[in-house]
Amino acid sequence: MHPPAEAITALLDGTHADPFSLLGVHPGPQGAFARAILPGAERAEAFALDGTSLGVLKRVDPRGLFEGPVAGPRQPVRYACQAGQHSWDVTDPYSFGPVLGPVDDFLIGQGTHHRLFDKLGAHVIDHEGARGVHFAVWAPNARLVSVVGDFNDWDGARHPMRRRSDTGIWELFLPDIGGGRPYKYRIVASDGTVQPYKADPYALAAELRPHTASITLDAPPHAWGDAEHRAFWEKADPRRQPISIYEVHAGSWRKPGDGREFYSWDELADQLIPYAVDMGFTHIEFLPVSEHPYDPSWGYQTTGLYAPSARFGEPMGFARFVDGAHRAGLGVLIDWVPAHFPTDAHGLSRFDGTALYEHEDPRQGFHPDWNTAIYNFGRREVRDFLINNALFWAERYHVDGLRVDAVASMLYRDYSRKSGEWIPNAQGGRENWEAVDFLRAMNQAVYGTCPGVMTMAEESTSWPGVTQPALDEGERPSSLGFGFKWNMGFMNDTLRYMARDPVHRRYHHNEITFGLVYAFTENFVLPISHDEVVHGKGSMLGKMAGDDWHKFANLRAYYGMMWGYPGKKLLFMGQEFAQRREWSEARALDWDMLDHAPHAGMQAWVRDLNRAYAALPALHARDCEGEGFEWLVVDDALASVFAWVRRAPGHAPVVVVCNMTPALHDHYRLPLPHDGEWREVLNSDAAHYGGSGQGNAGKIVAEDGAAFVILPPLSTMMFECQIKAE
Repeated sequence: MHPPAEAITALLDGTHADPFSLLGVHPGPQGAFARAILPGAERAEAFALDGTSLGVLKRVDPRGLFEGPVAGPRQPVRYACQAGQHSWDVTDPYSFGPVLGPVDDFLIGQGTHHRLFDKLGAHVIDHEGARGVHFAVWAPNARLVSVVGDFNDWDGARHPMRRRSDTGIWELFLPDIGGGRPYKYRIVASDGTVQPYKADPYALAAELRPHTASITLDAPPHAWGDAEHRAFWEKADPRRQPISIYEVHAGSWRKPGDGREFYSWDELADQLIPYAVDMGFTHIEFLPVSEHPYDPSWGYQTTGLYAPSARFGEPMGFARFVDGAHRAGLGVLIDWVPAHFPTDAHGLSRFDGTALYEHEDPRQGFHPDWNTAIYNFGRREVRDFLINNALFWAERYHVDGLRVDAVASMLYRDYSRKSGEWIPNAQGGRENWEAVDFLRAMNQAVYGTCPGVMTMAEESTSWPGVTQPALDEGERPSSLGFGFKWNMGFMNDTLRYMARDPVHRRYHHNEITFGLVYAFTENFVLPISHDEVVHGKGSMLGKMAGDDWHKFANLRAYYGMMWGYPGKKLLFMGQEFAQRREWSEARALDWDMLDHAPHAGMQAWVRDLNRAYAALPALHARDCEGEGFEWLVVDDALASVFAWVRRAPGHAPVVVVCNMTPALHDHYRLPLPHDGEWREVLNSDAAHYGGSGQGNAGKIVAEDGAAFVILPPLSTMMFECQIKAE
């Protein structure tokens, strides 16, 4: 039976909800029957993919509708089209069967599909004898979804997709196209309104801003050479390894001098990797590298979670960077942002005409701090979208870990909200248990399937158990399962202390000592991040008290204290040489500062701190355990002196001593855990770092549990026991 006229009109207009029911090849009592829309054609002959002629179709509508019987069973077909002197071939996408199968539907429905990034989005594949691109997108409330791109003149009527009713996923295999093709989705909402064309949430590549289309990617798998690096971290306990992180904004670490805005990943690899290795860092942590429309967001408002930003070239360049870093012994971490997403029209906001990824109610779905949307963590498909993304970066790009941004904003429903601006949970509390469940599931998936990969939480409150295993214990477990947590309290307290005039520090001694009360309640990273040098906060050098000489001395003493303090280390780029200006994403770091001795001295100090931290197990092997720390001088507020011992079983202990006043103590009695000789490992006041050159001639000797030492002004020193290992 011929379809009703209104069905044909809808088909030709691209508004038919089920184009596969009418188009393609269909079996019938008299044999197979084909129907196709071939705009501009006057004649069309059907061929099997092997070139066998199947029959000539008749044009039954001047708008390009052809139909007629064809030989053989249902199969993919190619049409040879003619119009006057012109001829062309079209492989019919509607003659192909679906790519996704019942197993995909089942796992998606269960919320246990951990390979969604191989199924959704755009993938160049071979399917039923043809090579092309399979498109799949989740839009359960849409009336119609079409894929549009340069391959169909961005015409939404040309390629409407097949709806999989069980999952709300729309899919279409388009033969004869490959990588490098821009595309979006044209989505008709349930009320008939057409959404702004949407980028693909699972896109593997994207156009360079200000353009916003997704790009099909057909890149051969990278030939990885990092097996040794990955094998080491798969077996290692990261809590007991030296981890010193160099936080980098890829777009402004350095900039090309040839008029381009950004270096490519390959160019960055040539410069950044050897620099980080020379400086003794163990990891590079990038601010978000996924696609984002707005440079001043630094990547924290991403529209393409699966696509490395086009700012730095083609996506596989990032894989080459990670591989090169691993071969050089460096880990690579990335900032990951599941806390919010921007409301740009081409992004996730009201994706299918409804609040699909976000909450409908702004009291749950809108973030007042960043003017962004908040993911609906209670929706299974949204949670799977994010968990799959975490696994994607670990698998596809071999990243060593994820630093999860703004965790506190996810944990509390009233975060940055006044009374009446938030909705309590079912128990009447402020906890966002849906976000807790998501974070737990994400960490379980990462640690369960990606050995050697770690997660770190930027969490600024006292939420219990951030780095405790995400075990299903109790009625409402709160442990989150992260590997590490940023110690924001350490950063805030100690920077407040260092900003004080040394004459007043005696009254604020606890700003240094208080952190040790809770230092081992979580696995901590000590962060001096980009957040401390933006938005009018100035530079690290500018935060220090005193004149220029005192600022440098204070900063060297501060870094020394931090590297001797229990916890992993993180320093934002530029702070290793005491950049004077506040950081801006729009310009490169002030590398010319290294032409001046104080800045070169600071860089040398950080380099030596990193090397000592890695070389001396006492400084790193018990960073997260109380047995690795003991106070030696905790209450000398009058002199603003602090001293402690760092220990690791089987290794020589190291004593850290800080004098936070500009007074030289030339006969200070320092308690020590062992008598005998102690080698001076580091002294921030050494002349080649820019200090006054005061010290202890390379060693001190303890008798009766103490030694009389010289404490240089505004300094940190470290001494290693030479007698025996503990």
